[in-house]
Amino acid sequence: MDATSIITQVSRDDEQLNVYPSYPNDKDDVDRLKPQKRGLFQSLLCCWRRNRTKTNQNGTQIDGSTTPPPLPDQQRYLLPQVRLTDMHRKCMVIDLDETLVHSSFKPIPNADFIVPVEIDGTVHQVYVLKRPHVDEFLQKMGELYECVLFTASLAK
Repeated sequence: MDATSIITQVSRDDEQLNVYPSYPNDKDDVDRLKPQKRGLFQSLLCCWRRNRTKTNQNGTQIDGSTTPPPLPDQQRYLLPQVRLTDMHRKCMVIDLDETLVHSSFKPIPNADFIVPVEIDGTVHQVYVLKRPHVDEFLQKMGELYECVLFTASLAK
């Protein structure tokens, strides 16, 4: 797949796609990274003690900024890394199905396009109907945001 493409198709099972490491337990990581609550006595004493460096679970000193643990090789992100051109843009996640497009296996007379999809060795025609002004909407969103489009469609 072309690394410069703005379109990336992802799959949980396909090793050939652009995938990157992810964190094992996002909830556990969030809980671990939250600042610990201090009691009234500790809050008052913090003003009189010298700054002490904190250590992480491995005993390595940290400088007050949160540093994530190293990532295991077997767990991966589904999306590629953020491109430099999108680094400071907000990310807009858009779900296509039944919001911006309608897909059906039943023939639709005014379908915007027909996609042949092979399922278990049989080719089926999927009829896709775009919502009015969807092209203009996606064009404008692409100018304003880094867009991630989700669909439940097959990877065929």
